[in-house]
Amino acid sequence: MPDLRLLTPRLELVAASVELAQAEITDLSAFAELLNVPRPTRWPPPLNDEHSQQYFLSSLQQVDANAAGWNMWFCIRRGKRELVGNAAFKGRPKNGSVEIGYSMLAAHQRNGYCTEAVRALISWAFQHQTLQTIMGDTLPGLLPSIRVMEKCGFVFVGEGPIDDGLRTIRYELPRSRFQAPVSQDRNTS
Repeated sequence: MPDLRLLTPRLELVAASVELAQAEITDLSAFAELLNVPRPTRWPPPLNDEHSQQYFLSSLQQVDANAAGWNMWFCIRRGKRELVGNAAFKGRPKNGSVEIGYSMLAAHQRNGYCTEAVRALISWAFQHQTLQTIMGDTLPGLLPSIRVMEKCGFVFVGEGPIDDGLRTIRYELPRSRFQAPVSQDRNTS
């Protein structure tokens, strides 16, 4: 899979590869080295666990190069490089829709990193003309997660699926509501 990175004013987003996903699960020091960041003292971010890590690894192992970017992205603070969280699409778009998720380490929450990462991924995703809607599901009590979606232009559409026995709520961002940023520092090397 090609190396895919997005740059924002404060973040570098690195699309996961099989090698990165395996290292994340088996060797946190090697994972940090591959990302050229210090080894995080805490990982993974909230609401991520071995189950979600295995899900994304399995997804990466089953896709071709055309699927680059439609999986996990690791969020790295630029400048004093540090791993701050992750964001992900749950696979390539199906029927014109894709689901997005995100999580920042507790020490990096409420700094706008999540909103910045989600905006970058939305802009990247809507460059694919077949994509019509980006969805996000969250728990009704996760107000910071809801706020990220609202700041990114998502609108509440109702109940979402049941996740681990808990009812979620769904937000959507249709292409018609998407407003591309004036400029975005982007690198797909």
